[in-house]
Amino acid sequence: MNPTTRFLDVLHGRRPDTTPIWIMRQAGRYLPEYRELRARHDFLELCRTPELAVEVTLQPLRRFPLDAAILFSDILIPLAGMGQALTFHEGEGPRLEPVRTEADLAALDPGRVPEANAFVPAAIRLLQGELAGRAPLIGFAGAPFTLACYAVEGGGSHYFRWVKGMMFEAPELFHRLMETITRALEHYIGAQLAAGVDAFQLFDTWGGILSRPHYEAFALPYTRRLLAAVGAAGVPAIYYVLDGAHLLDLVDGAGAPALGLDWRTPLADVRARVGSDRVLQGNLDTAVLYGTPEALRRETAAVIAGAGERHVFNLGHGIWPDAPVDMVARLVDLVHELGRRGDR
Repeated sequence: MNPTTRFLDVLHGRRPDTTPIWIMRQAGRYLPEYRELRARHDFLELCRTPELAVEVTLQPLRRFPLDAAILFSDILIPLAGMGQALTFHEGEGPRLEPVRTEADLAALDPGRVPEANAFVPAAIRLLQGELAGRAPLIGFAGAPFTLACYAVEGGGSHYFRWVKGMMFEAPELFHRLMETITRALEHYIGAQLAAGVDAFQLFDTWGGILSRPHYEAFALPYTRRLLAAVGAAGVPAIYYVLDGAHLLDLVDGAGAPALGLDWRTPLADVRARVGSDRVLQGNLDTAVLYGTPEALRRETAAVIAGAGERHVFNLGHGIWPDAPVDMVARLVDLVHELGRRGDR
């Protein structure tokens, strides 16, 4: 089996030589070479300049024998593409002009996304030339509900007072916002698929804040629509919902062949519920990277043992900015060692 294909082998139901691994946020601040580049360019410049996005995407693959690259970008890019003002401030995270009224919603234009975000497919085309088949390329986007949270709150939130308030005070307005975001994402994801990504991940960072009935009513129909479009293009999709254990059966039915899991639920428990055919991705607790080498080996082995055959190793959350680079290198090697199919 060709090591460069193991990630796609798992997604397509073929048996790889060992467990593949990539890491959410694998291109980012924990790498000194990223920090050096970031000192000379602001974050949005890195996202919006194809040559810089390519460089950042490739940095972790030069350091570690990872089994996939993921495009360097940000889930909020399509909101900016529709016309919502977006800024990033060091130490504060993203800031957006909140969308909370009919007038705010009317100012958003999904039709602007293909032109406004043309740098994304441009970066993908450059990346495929650079990768030249050495590793598959993952495209990604935020799920509609997660983008709605950022759009309405104007950034991150602990309570999601504004977005949940809109859901219950003005549900028709909220559904029209979700429709607008979904139309923007159809353009945004379609451009990535056309540019040649090999797989696609939909991040639902805030999906887990919803109860089961509210997830079914306010989020799931829009997510299904996008995952169906990815599947229709023949590209395998991964759907990751943070803190979504209570939604597992609903997420399992959303239309993605692979489920991304956070660290809270053992993969053996998930496997028992979803069956042997579903691809599971995850789900090492990111904090294990700060422990001893012995703890890293033990916890990595436990994840692999519980996952079953159809497994892509990942963290249960994006890697943290101060993660020890030597432990990341150790993790990648451990996964390839412990996941060898001949030893299982």
